[in-house]
Formats: sequence, C-alpha cells, structure tokens
Amino acid sequence: MNIRTNILLRVYAAFGVIVLFAFAVIAKMVHVQVVEGDKYRAMADSLSTKYVEVEAARGNIYSADGSLLATSVPEYEIRMDLLAGGIEDDKVFYEKVDSLAYRLAAHFKDKPGFKYARLLRDAREERQRYFLIKRNVSYQDLKALKKFPIFNLGRYKGGMIAVQQNKRIFPFRDLAARTIGYYNANAGAAVGLEGAYGDYINGETGKRLVQRIAGGVWMPINEDAEIAPKDGADIISTIDINMQDLAQSALKKQLIKSEADFGCVVVMEVETGKIKAIANYTRDGEELEYKEKFNYAIAQSAEPGSTFKLASYMIAMEDGKFDLNDRVDTEGGKYKVYRHTIKDSHEGGYGVITMKQAFEVSSNVAIVKQIYNHYKDEPEEFTSKLHDLKLGEKMGLQIPGEGKPLIKTPESKSWSGLTLPQMAYGYELKMTPVEILALYNAVANNGKMISPMFVQEIRRLGSTVEQFKPRVINNKICSDATLEKLKLMLEGVVIDGTGKALNNPLYKIAGKTGTAQVADGSKGYKGKRQYQASFCGYFPAEKPKYSMIVVVQNPTKGSYYAADVAGPVFREVADMVYAGDIQMYSDIKAPKLVGNTRLPKVKEGHKKSAQKVYSAFGIKPYFASALENDIDTNNGITYKEVKMNRGVVPDVVGMGLRDALFVLGNSGLKPIVKGSGEVVTQSLAVGTPIMKGTKILIELR
Repeated sequence: MNIRTNILLRVYAAFGVIVLFAFAVIAKMVHVQVVEGDKYRAMADSLSTKYVEVEAARGNIYSADGSLLATSVPEYEIRMDLLAGGIEDDKVFYEKVDSLAYRLAAHFKDKPGFKYARLLRDAREERQRYFLIKRNVSYQDLKALKKFPIFNLGRYKGGMIAVQQNKRIFPFRDLAARTIGYYNANAGAAVGLEGAYGDYINGETGKRLVQRIAGGVWMPINEDAEIAPKDGADIISTIDINMQDLAQSALKKQLIKSEADFGCVVVMEVETGKIKAIANYTRDGEELEYKEKFNYAIAQSAEPGSTFKLASYMIAMEDGKFDLNDRVDTEGGKYKVYRHTIKDSHEGGYGVITMKQAFEVSSNVAIVKQIYNHYKDEPEEFTSKLHDLKLGEKMGLQIPGEGKPLIKTPESKSWSGLTLPQMAYGYELKMTPVEILALYNAVANNGKMISPMFVQEIRRLGSTVEQFKPRVINNKICSDATLEKLKLMLEGVVIDGTGKALNNPLYKIAGKTGTAQVADGSKGYKGKRQYQASFCGYFPAEKPKYSMIVVVQNPTKGSYYAADVAGPVFREVADMVYAGDIQMYSDIKAPKLVGNTRLPKVKEGHKKSAQKVYSAFGIKPYFASALENDIDTNNGITYKEVKMNRGVVPDVVGMGLRDALFVLGNSGLKPIVKGSGEVVTQSLAVGTPIMKGTKILIELR
C-alpha cells in the first residue's frame, strides 16, 4: 500500500467517525425533541418562570358605631427595569436619567439627586432589570411617580415596576389593641379578633407569573395578577370607641397612681352580653409606662377573692341554709378551721350582724362559718351547684386565649379540709375577670347568664355574611326570690358597705368589692404580700344596662383595698357612660318640690337641641312666638325659635354667650361682649337694618 492510499484510508476513517458522531447527535436531538420534548420543555419553563402567590387585602375591623379599628392599606416596592423598551437607546436614557434622579430626590428626600443618578447609571451599566428604588411607597406616592421622567413612558417602556404589598394599620393605635389582636404570617402567630376570624379576614390569595432573571431575581412578567386575589371580609365588633377610650384612660390613670403591675376593665351590655369596652394594661419596665401586652380580662385565671362571695350566698340562700336577716357572730374577726385562722379585714370583727350586713362589709368570717357549717359533711352539695352554674367551664369566647377556670370538687387531688371554707370567700379556685363579670351580669339580667360577645356581624362588600346573637350559658341561675335578695345585697354594698365611695346621687350602682391576697410566685403566700383589688357590678341598679369589672394587680403605692383602687375606676367610667347615654336617664321624672311650681330658667337657643333636652327630662316643648318660663299647667313649656335674617339686628336677649355670638355673627354683626351669664341687653334695636361688620354691644349677667 502506497503512502497516498494509506493517507486516504485514514482520512475516510476519520470522516466516517465524524459522520457517525453527527448522526448520533442528530438522533439524540430528534429523541430529545420528539420523545422527551414535553418533559424538557416543562423543565425549562419551571426554571425560567413560575407562579407566586399574591397576598389578598385583609378585611377591616370596625367598632359598633362604624369606626375603623384595623384596616389594610396598599404599600408598594418600586423597582426599575433598566433595559425596558422605551429606554433601550442610550441617548434616550442618559438624556432623562438626571431629571428622574432629581425628581426622586425631591420627592422622597432621603438622598441627594446626584446619588440617585449614580445608582441608576451603575444599574444601567450592570444591565439590571429589577433594580430596587424604594420600599414602603404609598399609593399617593405611586401616582406621583408615574408622572416622573422615563416612568411616564408607561409600564413596559418606562421600566417602572410596582410590587404591591399590604400593610396593616390601626387608626386608634393601642385602643383595644390586645382584643383586636394581630396576625404575623412569618411566625404563624395570630391573637384576638385578627386570629379568631382569620379565615374571614385573610381573604383568598391570587397568583402572578414571574420570570427568573440574572442574579436569581424573580421579576413579575405582567403588571396585573393572572388570578386576582379576593379581599377578606369585614368584622363588625361590639366595641364602643367612646367607652373604650374612657375605660383605658381611667384604668391607666389608676395604675400609675397605685404603681400597680397590671390591670383590666371590661364593660358589658347586660341584655346582649356585648363587650363595649375591654382594656388591659401591663407595666413595661421600671418606669410607670403601661402597654397593652396581654389580655388579662379573658386569659388571667386567678383567685377572685370576695367578689366570689356572690356565688356562695346565692347557693346557700337557694338551698335555704340562711336568709339575709339571719344573724351571725363574726367572733372578733377571727375564725379558726383546723389550724388555719380566717380573718376579717376589720380589726376586732363586726360583732353580731345580719348576713346582708356581712355581705355589705365583706366579712370573711360570716360566709365561711355559714358555708362550712352547712356543707362540711357533704361538700359536693356546694361544689356541684357551682358546676351547675357553669362556673367551672370555659365560656367558649369568640376570641382565643380564654383562661381555664378551676372549681375544685372533693374528688380533686388537692382537696383538703380547708378547701371548702377557702372556696366560700374566693380562694382555692380560679376564674377569669370576664367569668366573674358574666355571673354578676346574670344577676342584672334577671338570672340569664350569657357569654360575653366581641363580634356581632361579618360583612363582605357591604352584605352580611354571618350575624351573631347572644349565646345563653344558663337560662336561670337561681329563683326570682333569691335574685331579689342578691340585688338588695349588691346595692347595699354601695349604699352602706365597702363600696360607699362609688355612691352617686344621680343613679344607683350595685356591686361588690374584692381584695384578695395573691401568691408571690414559688414562695406562695409566705413571700412578699401582694394583693389584687377588684370591683364588679352593674348600673343603673334600677334598670341595669351595663355591667363592669375592674381588676388592679399588686398596687404598691397607697391603699391596696378594692374600694380605694378598683372603685374609682368603676365610678369614673360609669359616671361618664351614664352622662353620655341619654336613654339611661330618660325615665327619670322631674322632682316635685313643695312651694316650687316654676320650671327652671332656660336660655334661648337652637330649637332641636332644646327639644331633645326637654324630651329627655319628660318636658313637652311647645314652640310659640314668645318664651314664657312660668307655671307649667300642661306639662309643657313654650319656647320661641330664633330666626336669623342677614342685614337686620336679631334678638339675642336671654341667650347664652355661645348662641348669641353664633346668631350675631351669622347676621353680619361684630359683637362686643361685656359680663358673663346670659344676654340681658343689646345696644342695637331688634329689626334695625345694618351694614356688614357693624358693631353691637351685648351685656351678660
């Protein structure tokens, strides 16, 4: 074989190998494209694009009067595609980038314009397509940004990308904060109404297609979501904003004054069980700062102390063990059961008193003697009645975190010979403040015990999704005869007993004080003495509309007795609620005083305002041409409506200063005021034509 043939054979062999390899590659390509094409196409798509969830706007939470307690507002993360179609040409971009930079600097005021310009230029050189410009941008800011240079070219040409996020805000800040609650998606934590009704509030998430770009960043492909999110439903709570504000203010003031650890206030509507106000404050650090950090009202299960005596009296009287007029010897204020001595707070005791008086002065000895002597042989007769009242069970509240009550029975492992007498006056058992409140509310509600209600309605797009009605726990806690006795006792506490400081001559308060010693951690009752002061009751006692409980834990400055610590909070809130609720005193009849047949002097003013006040006090207003504040012979009073005619002098004699200034000002006059009281003279005659700005002297006396 010559050299030429040898070379040709080698060339042909090499070419053949290449051809075979080419055929193998082609065969593999065909196999990949045809046989495994779907698999690899799906894989490629999953690597470059995917769907991500789009958060829905959470529903709002409203107060009973429609005030907004919690809402979601959109916030935006502003990013920019530096390679967008409208700025692909370097000339277009660099002509406008400085203008955009300085507009951003002027709007956000967070960095100078030249820094924005440098950042945008650097991002352009790095060919970034998802460059972050600003986080937490409001919708109003977004509207302004869309008018800036480059951005005004539009979404795809200008490159501005707005990624929406929802921010939860609370317009009233810490008002009922713990009851409203919060939702933390990262921690999976949800408390209060936000947590309990998350299924309604959260809504349904949507989906958006995003594409993976350089740097592993996922950029939305379309401005709008492919599957739009469905906004959450709205929650209508039972909270009354005004009462809530009153409760929080009164509680915080007392906590600061007493330098207490924490406290709570709950105001409930007697007939419906609607919680109108619920405040919880905890001392934050060494300073006297108090914040809503824990919902003690529903979660703090503790020994209630003397407020529990209501249940002990109810059961014993219902069983016929004693009556209110039965007398008991308080034995010098000390009563020994085994080796334990039960004491009254009053040194030397109260002597021989009736059981009604014992309740009013909160004698521990009196109730312990009665309960122990009547039930010691069959203690389950007493404890079973407590369980029949449902006091040992959770109430199934509408918000999570309800504390578990503890009502012992003779079968309990910790039962001892001291348990029954201790339970008689509120020890060796545990209840939350709202559970105690539910018991007192049942007395005010003629025996019907209802569960406290925090939510009255759920709405979506203005339409009712679900409505909640009062849930009855116990239709009748005791007989009507016993109820009347309990009401007398509770009223007596405020009239003649430990709650005298709460007495208000305008309306009656009924309730009970409770001063309980609480355990000092692991040291128990042998450690540093700590007390819990509470007052639970309802008002007005004649026709109860609201019940309330106040609890103050460990007051360290001044008195620790309930009447001095919890009582002032109850009185302040009750007074303000009563003053602001015209329905509560609309039934009050005007007193008939001998020798006084004239109606009180009334200043002239606005017709509708006067009519509303008259009607509230049972006086019929008759509107005539003149005011005659004389003898009322027809259960009514005549009253003239002041008419304002611009350009002429009105009659303001008899008015208060505010109304007089309003009328004169709207008539075009400039009043000069002398004295105080009501207008007795005016310098210009009624009906005189005037020019705008004419001065008029009014004298008040």
